[in-house]
Amino acid sequence: MLEVQPQDSRGYFMLPQAPEGAGYYVYGTPENGASQYADPRLITIILFVEREWQLIDNRQFGIGNMSLADGVKHKDHSSHMKGLEVDVRPVRKDGRHQSVRYFDSDYDSIATEKLINIFQNFAPGKMRIYFNDNRIPGVRHRDKHDNHFHFEIA
Repeated sequence: MLEVQPQDSRGYFMLPQAPEGAGYYVYGTPENGASQYADPRLITIILFVEREWQLIDNRQFGIGNMSLADGVKHKDHSSHMKGLEVDVRPVRKDGRHQSVRYFDSDYDSIATEKLINIFQNFAPGKMRIYFNDNRIPGVRHRDKHDNHFHFEIA
């Protein structure tokens, strides 16, 4: 039988949990995709970015928290209830599926800027990106955004 992604009361689906051959891996709290429900527009953007990313780089990028099912308040975030936001890890030079801060030696600033540019290219209209590497055009500073960027669509 064909497995269908879990869906919440808003009609939002859980992001596919890193299917084989995907250009992304998943992380976040709580685990097992519980905080990866999103508006179909955001999931579509992520899947477009994932395909484009695979054309230029063989490393996977990390997709973290989006929204809990039904838009329940997230204990770790004041946002992430609308299903229009996603946390994404910066790219590591070694490609490991671990956190990295923008000032660490394993941080790949060039690749991370390319990834952010792809997200910007697929964003429909207004969007915001919070990330503390101010060398990347179009990102805004926000406390606690040294080890991930927060991408949000309107």
